[in-house]
Amino acid sequence: MPVVVVTDSSSRLPAEIADHYGIRQVPLHLTVDGEDYREGVDDVPADIVSRPGVTTSGANPHELGEVYEQALADSDGDGVVAVHMSRRLSGTWSAGRLAAEKFSGQVRIVDSRSVGLAVGFTAIGAAQAANTGADRDRVYESAIRQAATIDSMLCVHQLENLRQSGRISAASKMLGSALSIKPILHMVDGMLTLRERHRTFSKALDKMADAAVESAAGRPVILGVQHCESADLATEFADDLAGRLREVTSRVMVDLGPVLGCHVGPGAIGVTLATHLEPIEV
Repeated sequence: MPVVVVTDSSSRLPAEIADHYGIRQVPLHLTVDGEDYREGVDDVPADIVSRPGVTTSGANPHELGEVYEQALADSDGDGVVAVHMSRRLSGTWSAGRLAAEKFSGQVRIVDSRSVGLAVGFTAIGAAQAANTGADRDRVYESAIRQAATIDSMLCVHQLENLRQSGRISAASKMLGSALSIKPILHMVDGMLTLRERHRTFSKALDKMADAAVESAAGRPVILGVQHCESADLATEFADDLAGRLREVTSRVMVDLGPVLGCHVGPGAIGVTLATHLEPIEV
């Protein structure tokens, strides 16, 4: 069996895509009112994104180690490449490094330097390389290349969740105190940074679409669009953006999920572009 790719639930990969590529997903955690929920496994309260006092945490070394061990066995010794969300946003990467120590180099850990579908697209790139017969080191290198070339941005509709999350850089001070500000956040060097800000959400979405077109630079792209409780607007945004891009070879639209949703709040819409990824098969 080829090298097996593992990721975490921040990747937001739909089950049919993960299953097609044999990608294993380890759940992240949410805690509310003393109850722990595993993202994608447990029935999470429907209103959890809007609840006060919710905390999130990454997968722990024991959980990751169990998945790595099974994946290694399933690879018949060919190895495992694990792609996790940015080490600057979560402890999952560090937990993965710790868990991998007992496997004597057979499990390699990738810092995707991102979050959301950018993690998922990086994992897909690794799985595509694995499916061509690439060995563990070449699959790892493929993931590193994907992580370096994927572009991600996010428009936030309301600021309260973002302010409480502590997951953006020092540039967050530029958000100001006005609740009407609608920021566009950009993944840079593994952190969410402020790209620009606008007075209305529609204006922010328009500017994010402009930035996406500029990032694509006329190249064929894999287009990913994510949202938090805003499926209709996300679909409209994806349709409009796809019409402006020269060629969209694959398109994936998913919700941000409860863990990411708790940090960016209801109404958020994000876009992810991959220009060096083969078309996604399902």
